[in-house]
Amino acid sequence: MILRHAKDCTWDGVPVLPYKEDGTIFKSVTRQVLFDGTGDLPVQFRYFEVGPGGHSTLERHQHQHAVMVIRGSGRVLVGDTVHEIGMRDVVHIPPMTWHQFRAPEDGPLGFLCVVAADRDRPQRPDESVLAELRTRPEIAEFIRV
Repeated sequence: MILRHAKDCTWDGVPVLPYKEDGTIFKSVTRQVLFDGTGDLPVQFRYFEVGPGGHSTLERHQHQHAVMVIRGSGRVLVGDTVHEIGMRDVVHIPPMTWHQFRAPEDGPLGFLCVVAADRDRPQRPDESVLAELRTRPEIAEFIRV
């Protein structure tokens, strides 16, 4: 059994890690792995916090995500639409769907995320994909790369 007690948005015995360490472009994001799967439940349960004015990497992959906002508010690109998100909102990100999270300038965006424990590496957009995404003004304004 695993039991983790939370203090605000940190959990006992869980290190606060950098979002990524692969040289991708993001700003002010941390990651905590709250549950790293078992044979019967092969998922990873994580908490991400995007600091004020920060953003996650623009990416897609073959696996899907289930996300629930538990701190603050922000916006998320899912496919070809930018959505406002806030406390207790749930976001499903289908496979091979471009996505990126952004926090507002005045506060953090924190969310829980469930993914398959065995998953593929993220794909990042090339220049032709970026050009296509930027044909939509709302997306062009939103994305950070």
